[in-house]
Amino acid sequence: MLSRARAAHAWFRAFRRTRPFWGGVWLVAGGWTVLKFSLSSLQLIVSTGFGGVAGYLVGGGMILCGLIPLALPAQRYTFGLIGAVLAVVSLVVSNLGGFLLGMALGVLGGSMMVGSPGPGRAPAPRR
Repeated sequence: MLSRARAAHAWFRAFRRTRPFWGGVWLVAGGWTVLKFSLSSLQLIVSTGFGGVAGYLVGGGMILCGLIPLALPAQRYTFGLIGAVLAVVSLVVSNLGGFLLGMALGVLGGSMMVGSPGPGRAPAPRR
């Protein structure tokens, strides 16, 4: 039992170190926040048109931009940039970007993805 836990921890550690893990986590958290504050009844969304759907599209797009680089780390720059732009757009289309919290988490996550070292590259040693 203990060896399984150690093996799982070693796998997760290797997974986390070879991907923009924390950037993805923050971007997904920001997208979830934007999506959560955009929730309203389906009848209201259909009647308001694009203005009602925009919060769902932006929040869902932020979540996808946070999850895709975890599966494809080479695409971290593209999806980090798109996620950060969607986070800024959420300020306009979705209740001030999840009352500024979702936008801040999304911009933080997107910038962490863009600034993280690529797959297979170790960070520079500290001096």
